[in-house]
Amino acid sequence: MTKTLNSVRTIDEFPESTTVVIIGGGIIGVTAALTLAERNIPVVLLEKGHIAGEQSSRNLGWIRKTSRHVADVPLALAADRLWAEMPERIGQSVGYKQCGVMFLAKTEEQMTIHEAWARSVQSFCLDSQLLSAGEIDERIPNGKGQWAGGIYTPSDGRAEPSIAVSAMARAAIAKGAHLIQNCAVRTLTTSGGKVSGVVTERGEIRCDQVLLAGGTWSRRFLGNMGIALPTLPVIGSVLRTRPMEGPTDISVGGPDFSFRKHQDGGYIITQRSALSAPLTLDHLLIGWRYLNQLRANFGFLRTSLGREFVEDLKLGRRWGANSYTPFEKIRTRDPKVDSELNQEALANLRNAWPIFDKAEIEEAWAGVIDITPDTNPVIDRIKAVPGLTVATGFSGHGFGTGPAAGQLAADLVSNTDPIVDPNTYRFDRL
Repeated sequence: MTKTLNSVRTIDEFPESTTVVIIGGGIIGVTAALTLAERNIPVVLLEKGHIAGEQSSRNLGWIRKTSRHVADVPLALAADRLWAEMPERIGQSVGYKQCGVMFLAKTEEQMTIHEAWARSVQSFCLDSQLLSAGEIDERIPNGKGQWAGGIYTPSDGRAEPSIAVSAMARAAIAKGAHLIQNCAVRTLTTSGGKVSGVVTERGEIRCDQVLLAGGTWSRRFLGNMGIALPTLPVIGSVLRTRPMEGPTDISVGGPDFSFRKHQDGGYIITQRSALSAPLTLDHLLIGWRYLNQLRANFGFLRTSLGREFVEDLKLGRRWGANSYTPFEKIRTRDPKVDSELNQEALANLRNAWPIFDKAEIEEAWAGVIDITPDTNPVIDRIKAVPGLTVATGFSGHGFGTGPAAGQLAADLVSNTDPIVDPNTYRFDRL
């Protein structure tokens, strides 16, 4: 969690019943709650810790269409519109700015990938542009990197994770949503073959529909119900600099670094070509499903075997409605920062743009990302449990598409025409 995360005050009143219960207070759950409240559908959101305490406040804040899966672009386009409308919709700033996103290619092979992506999305008429090395230097001067080229989408943007979800949550409350923090959901109850409620650590809430938006915890929650969701955890480490003069307002992804301007004048920086992967039992159980990703990104994961494996086993995988659950044992997952990766990122960035020699680190943090085998999320009704909808597995892309993904989940829950075709996000594809 960043030290600048805005907190949200919620009412402690515990309802007996509602129409929809949402499990998880990240950006997906909160925007779904906001959407349902605006439709005058009674909704209760339950968060085991505090709103936006995990990856929704720990991500990079990028809002992009660039380099997304082709099938995921419609959701990203819808999110662009919703992000731009959000300040007026909720009456608060979310730090949104249409600053543009640029990805750099070090080699011709990397450039070929950008060219192929640009061809694949031609039907969407995006404003994405293939750039030469000279055109990169024009937009981001005083660099020392030797680039084969790049791709740039001026309409991409950014928002501030430390304020955005909290602001949306306050708006959802003002519009009638009931948000409760520090209240873990243990399991669901069913009646007549469909969902009839949720059992929490404080008691049961009767409801007609449940939306599970539990991020990295969703696999464990569903596993207790006998439903196999293939997601694996990885850890991203991030740093933020103190305010400084920088080369551009554009968010830039290099082969082994990324940076983007922060609202306070500093920069958010990460090692784009590496994530930490402390091994857990899940890596051994379903890791084989990720072989294609591993082949394509050899060396991307920094694996280790240590206390994380034992601690994960201690959490348990089966429990009853009256049991103390993993969600109560760990209210907020707060992984250790990989300082080595952060230092690599900063060194690589300084080699490309020497102005970052002046960068001073203000803070660093890490977050756990839930990855699916194809890196697309699941946003779908679960056929085996009528009344249960899942929105999870966003693979590090959830913040950018969050407002649209949350609305799509709300559309499915309320049986409304979906904001985009949900077929891409089917559960059964996995």
